[in-house]
Amino acid sequence: MNHHENLKIILLVGLTGAGKSTAVEYFTSKGIPKVYLGGFAYEIMAERGIEKGEENEKKFRVQIREEEGADVYAKRANQQIQNLLNAGQHRVVVDGLYSWDEYKTMRHEFPGELTTVAVVAPKKMRYDWLAHRADRPQTEEVSHARDNNEIEDVQKGGPIAAADYFVLNDGSIEDFHTQLDAIVAKIEF
Repeated sequence: MNHHENLKIILLVGLTGAGKSTAVEYFTSKGIPKVYLGGFAYEIMAERGIEKGEENEKKFRVQIREEEGADVYAKRANQQIQNLLNAGQHRVVVDGLYSWDEYKTMRHEFPGELTTVAVVAPKKMRYDWLAHRADRPQTEEVSHARDNNEIEDVQKGGPIAAADYFVLNDGSIEDFHTQLDAIVAKIEF
């Protein structure tokens, strides 16, 4: 556990469809590298020859946590952040943090260097957006089931509830960016 001078890590949390990816794109457009926890699932699935798809992914997420611990992705993220630090980066945005265990693992590894930002949006807006997204559109029933899974099985609610800042994504993209800029200014990111 090392303390890094001036290191700033933004952890983005939120339910599916809230706008985390949009926030990540905004930060990466400003030259801040991202670490995507969800990407580790696909990496490991590919290594094991498991096909992508909602059912396979759901089973895999449960299985990998049983095998390697609830904070399996956070451990991989910590390593990736360490690599970025070694390459001279001091600002990192982390996307796809789910469980309270992952949150605790990252907080332990980088004490005082994490700022958790919850991206939230009204349920109806999230479900409408998820039904019409170009990549993997999903029905309201699927969205509802996914919310339940993320809250009950994956414990995604804890890090959202305990966030340092909340961004309400229910207006224009400009409004969303303004809120993100305000947070960045507050934490001197």
